[in-house]
Amino acid sequence: MRHEVLRWADVDKLIDMLIPQLRAAGPFDSILMITRGGLIPGGLLAEALDIQHVLTAAVDFPATESAGLLAWPTFLQFPSSSLLFERRTLVVDDVWGSGRTSSAVKGRAQSAGSTPFTCVLHFNPYRSLFSKAEPDFYGAVTDAYITYPWEVDRGLRGIAVGDPEAN
Repeated sequence: MRHEVLRWADVDKLIDMLIPQLRAAGPFDSILMITRGGLIPGGLLAEALDIQHVLTAAVDFPATESAGLLAWPTFLQFPSSSLLFERRTLVVDDVWGSGRTSSAVKGRAQSAGSTPFTCVLHFNPYRSLFSKAEPDFYGAVTDAYITYPWEVDRGLRGIAVGDPEAN
């Protein structure tokens, strides 16, 4: 699998790609950031789009061999329906890989009476479990495993960190 290590300047470019798309489709009444990956891009977008109603959702998919990728999510944290009801909500995560997390959060927000829209920095259509679904907004399409600048200190799964320009 190809691997990319992004710098903050790369993230800025992705945010700059998303802002015009989001402004054209907006306004949004709230932003729902998926922890942990969606916190930083969601914060940047909330600031740029002046979204004051900021919420978080934490989702866990149990790693069970029998269920595999079909496991049902556990919502560790989710805003009450009253915080989402009748709001155009931007659901933000860092990447759409399998698509399970963004889709689960979008579905739950929709069931709370929200009109949700998914937004990610990277969309990987090659890993998505959904043939007809994709994020409503994305900064770039990729087939790589992405490491964001806020993840570097947490380890890179055995990948040496060096100057990306040298590769």
